[in-house]
Amino acid sequence: MITLLLIVLVSLLVATVYLKAKYNEAYWKKRGVAFYPRSKAFGIFYDFFSSNRSLYQNLEDVYYRYPNEPAVGTGSLFAPNLIVTDPTNIQHITSTDFNSFMDRSNAPNARDILANSLIFLTGNKWKLLRQSMTPLFTSAKLKSMYYIMDKSAKDFVPYIKSNPELKKGNAFSTLSTFCSAAIGAAVFGITTESVFDSPFLKMARKASLTSTWQNIKVAILLTSSFVTNLFNLKLFSEHENFFISAVKQIIGERKKTNVKRHDFGDLCVTLQDKGVLKDHDTGFEIEPTDEVLSAQAFFFFNAGVEPTATTMFNALVLLGQCPEAQERLLKEIDKAFEKTQGNISFDTISEMEYLDMVMNESMRIYPAIGLLGRRCVKDTTLPVGNIRVDKGTSIFIPLFALHRDERHYPEPEVFRPERFSKENKNPIIEKTFMPFGKGNRVCIGQRFAQVQAKAGIVHLLRNFRVNTVNAPGKNISFRKDIVALRLTNVDLEFIDR
Repeated sequence: MITLLLIVLVSLLVATVYLKAKYNEAYWKKRGVAFYPRSKAFGIFYDFFSSNRSLYQNLEDVYYRYPNEPAVGTGSLFAPNLIVTDPTNIQHITSTDFNSFMDRSNAPNARDILANSLIFLTGNKWKLLRQSMTPLFTSAKLKSMYYIMDKSAKDFVPYIKSNPELKKGNAFSTLSTFCSAAIGAAVFGITTESVFDSPFLKMARKASLTSTWQNIKVAILLTSSFVTNLFNLKLFSEHENFFISAVKQIIGERKKTNVKRHDFGDLCVTLQDKGVLKDHDTGFEIEPTDEVLSAQAFFFFNAGVEPTATTMFNALVLLGQCPEAQERLLKEIDKAFEKTQGNISFDTISEMEYLDMVMNESMRIYPAIGLLGRRCVKDTTLPVGNIRVDKGTSIFIPLFALHRDERHYPEPEVFRPERFSKENKNPIIEKTFMPFGKGNRVCIGQRFAQVQAKAGIVHLLRNFRVNTVNAPGKNISFRKDIVALRLTNVDLEFIDR
């Protein structure tokens, strides 16, 4: 009896997958959209889970398989999946018709407290919290917090010099140590007995680890809120006790001491003192509880460690492979130190043109994230190809491939910072270069992350040259991940100047 039941269940499963595959193909062909035939039921996620490659590399395969198509439909067990490759259509999704694509993914599980942050939230809840968090990242706030980032960068140099083993190998871990200290001090006012040995860094490193199960949960979140909630899938539950307790303590201390630091802790106190947050256009309300604010803090902190360390690491790897560019940047840094007598300010960092060009070119070649995701929230049409997109469709923008398309960037694998000089900027760069996303859902901490990374690089290169080691030429390997881009078979060494 049990054997018969298993046979029936397996048969039903096979039939369901077969019918879904046929449906997916017909669905996109009916709309005049090219259909990726590999795994018509599971699409790019089949490629991802059946290989040792990242999802953005699988997207790159589709991108180059259909170079002249404005978009490509793929298989999916749940909502329709569409890979959008045309720059005009991408502009339409991220900016022009933002209201039709305002969500990054499906809504997170409401019981997954730390996942209910700006990166995953949808609809009015995202909009209201985004408006409430924006004051933390204004130019005035960045200027007021820069001295803290600068101090972290200054302190990081003797930390490396007193620990010579940090000069050779495992550079990403070393850089993430700096990022943890900088964002911890600047945004949260977190200081420990040893600022470079923080329990928050240990948490951030653990939160950034990938596993097959974690990737499955992220894939489901991107494609089906029903399954996410049905099985109560949580991304960050193991960090809830530690992080929520820490944020509660920070808020409690600020209320008790009434000391103003102009950082996230102050913003939390201000929001709670005001009471319920309300969107006057829609009437939507949110109570700024410790848990709600902890979720935003968790997002800010982790975004300030893993992606920022990735950005710094990738830039230094490319500089280590290009001595001419490194020497030019060293001269700009030395000149800035001489001009300011070593007192590097927010304005000084902002005026360093070649540093900005280096950072942009490194983010073009190796963006910290390899793809952008959007979810269609109301029926609409993409202009190029006149593609009808139904509500619920999951959109994938292959950022990694877009940044390396020779039609947009001649000799795309060549590190050439001059592409981003004022003289060379052009409309295609404006449309295709988006390492922090684009439109209203651009990363809220974009400017903070850039300033933090620049501060770290400036003080490092004032004291060290970098040499790229274990460089495999063009055979760069990436960690198997859905979104994050992490180089795995290359490293750095810091050489005293």
